[in-house]
Amino acid sequence: MAKVALVVDDSMLVRYTVCRFLEERGFSVEIAANGIEALEVLRRVLPDLIVTDMQMPLMSGSELITTLKNKPETSSVPIIVITGHASCLAEGDKRANFAISKDIDVDVQLENALSVIGKTAVRGQVAGK
Repeated sequence: MAKVALVVDDSMLVRYTVCRFLEERGFSVEIAANGIEALEVLRRVLPDLIVTDMQMPLMSGSELITTLKNKPETSSVPIIVITGHASCLAEGDKRANFAISKDIDVDVQLENALSVIGKTAVRGQVAGK
């Protein structure tokens, strides 16, 4: 059974890039453009991984993480934070498992993040990779 990831970002390009990366590694991907949409998705799907931008309209990534951490069913789901600038990495939300920058090769950073949070086992199951 495929692992499920939720990708939350107001940038269509970033959502596409992250979704493609995760799908190539065996994830089924749900998307949302902001925290409010993410909460709607979470009413029907419990993901194995959440990748979220921090600066979004309606509900920021920080507000989304606060909500996720306060709910027993989502409090332990690994979170990767995407920041708009490399200089913001050090300031990434400390409640996240990993922070990456949109300014640097996203695929390389995501591969590293998945490795760190123990998700790389999925990669070996995808089309002979």
